[in-house]
Amino acid sequence: MNRIIRIIEPDADGTLHLPVPEAWRHQAIRVNAELEPVGAVPAGPNSGGALKGFGSLRGKISMSPDFDEPLEDFREYMG
Repeated sequence: MNRIIRIIEPDADGTLHLPVPEAWRHQAIRVNAELEPVGAVPAGPNSGGALKGFGSLRGKISMSPDFDEPLEDFREYMG
């Protein structure tokens, strides 16, 4: 069983279209859906909040210098 989590917008008539993996396209698929509103999703590339391409998040994401250091909580398990 595979799980797909995707934010999709309903069509004007209220239907949702869910893309499925290529390997599944020629067989019956059981769908177990849990619908949850996620708020406003930008409508397109010129909506102000949409990402504009590669490098658009440069300088906005950082990791702490000790990211790769062992965690103190697991010292007893790490020999």
